Amino acid sequence: MSNKPQVLVVMGSRSDLPCMEKTIEMLKEFKISYEVRAISAHRTPQAVLKMAEQAKDNGVKVIIAGAGGAAHLAGVIASSTTLPVIGVPIQTSALGGMDSLLSIVQMPGGIPVATTAIGNAGAKNAGILAAQMIALYDDEMAQRVAEFKQTQAESVLRNAHIDI
Repeated sequence: MSNKPQVLVVMGSRSDLPCMEKTIEMLKEFKISYEVRAISAHRTPQAVLKMAEQAKDNGVKVIIAGAGGAAHLAGVIASSTTLPVIGVPIQTSALGGMDSLLSIVQMPGGIPVATTAIGNAGAKNAGILAAQMIALYDDEMAQRVAEFKQTQAESVLRNAHIDI
């Protein structure tokens, strides 16, 4: 892995880390360099804007933002960078993550945020989607993504027969 992070993984607070670890696991599997930050769109908005504005100059290619509740983090980041932003809705106790999902997915026209599923599956998929984005311009990454998909298919086929 390179010293410069290709992916910036951001979460609204450290309490989101158990979910966002699924993203990190996928980035490690694809050998993608990353940096992880816990920073709040509501409590530290200026720091979020500065981080988003500097990300591209720091070598970042994709930003993954996970947040729960009033999950504005991905949208705030997307408004301040030209990099692709993937939003991960964190499951919440109040509304099961629907509040997070709607806060991330319902962006106004002109500020796109790719949004994954709520919770762990979404966090895992965000890492895979970042790898696919990087693979557009990186042949080695494209090969890793192809191998990952092939391995998944083989695993399903090995377990396809069910004896009852």
